[in-house]
Amino acid sequence: MTFGKRSGLTPRDPAGGASSGPGDGDLGEGLGPLRPLLARDDIADVMVNGADKVYIEAGGRIQLTDVKFRDDDELLEVCQRIVAAVGRHVDETSPICDARLADGSRVNVILQPLSIDGPTLTIRKFAKEKLTLDKLVEFGSITDRGARLLRVIGASRLNVLISGGTGSGKTTLLNCMTRFIDENERVITCEDEAELQLQQPHVVRLETRPPNLEGTGEVTMRDLVRNCLRMRPERIIVGEVRGPDAFDLLQAMNTGHDGSMGTVHANNPREALSRLENMIAMGGFTLAAKTVRQQIAAALDLIVQAARLRDGSRKITHITEVVGMEGEIVTLQDLFVHEIEGEDEDGAIVGHHRATGLRPVFWDRARYFGLERELAEALDTRHAA
Repeated sequence: MTFGKRSGLTPRDPAGGASSGPGDGDLGEGLGPLRPLLARDDIADVMVNGADKVYIEAGGRIQLTDVKFRDDDELLEVCQRIVAAVGRHVDETSPICDARLADGSRVNVILQPLSIDGPTLTIRKFAKEKLTLDKLVEFGSITDRGARLLRVIGASRLNVLISGGTGSGKTTLLNCMTRFIDENERVITCEDEAELQLQQPHVVRLETRPPNLEGTGEVTMRDLVRNCLRMRPERIIVGEVRGPDAFDLLQAMNTGHDGSMGTVHANNPREALSRLENMIAMGGFTLAAKTVRQQIAAALDLIVQAARLRDGSRKITHITEVVGMEGEIVTLQDLFVHEIEGEDEDGAIVGHHRATGLRPVFWDRARYFGLERELAEALDTRHAA
């Protein structure tokens, strides 16, 4: 069961932008033994741990393949061909390199002496078929009523943080939710690697830039978020919040940019709030903890939690509303949850989604957008979720 299935290969140029460089088809034989793996749509990740160990993730599970390179030299040659397509190089003096192939797939190369057992190549692919909430329902990641709740949230211009661990499908879910943004809205995206695939006509895509070989020219996520506030955005979408840019995103959410969204690495909604608080603190802001929490509570409306379960399946486990403050604590209430009941004879997780029956604080906002009835039906506990 796939949620956030990825496919494809574009190197990232030295300035950090999208390159017109080759995709997997254009690299052709330059991909060597990896070519048949990258041609498969069911593979999400390709992980090369030295010349004789090539792993893939397919169907949510990591598997060792029988693909091998002749030796480390052949693997190094493939790595160098991929990054050379955008004028970058990787060798012992510069042993780490990130690239993005033409279809949006991400590539990371790390060489000896940092990678002790030989060159390591990781490719995260992206699906040619764009996933939708209907597809997530089909995969079992969420139920139909849960998807309807997410549609209401996306269309009601609520500020949303999507939380989850590595490989849980955060970016996929963010892509799905942006489909409900009105076509007349001006949307600006800020990403480390341009992965989002918004369908709206008025979208400005911004991407960070790493420092050059001399260590200058870096453009950080915080630089992008602060600059996009001067670009008259109606919504700001941050691919991943991972540093002091968290503060700038909260400020944007608090100053009229309703419906903004972002993702964060965390294992549950409460931990997501703690992560935001820690990132702001690490940014050097000298604000009292209560003040930071007040900013978070005022800015965020919802946290949507994605998880990759131990059987490899991906589920949306919580749709949680940020209610406000109680003393010095940000108060939350779960609107929709996934409960694990056990596992079947094949080791697959058995569970179910359910609405909690709590009335959301954003009820009046949904009514303003003409979505009150749909919200009521999505949260109705009298029927199966």
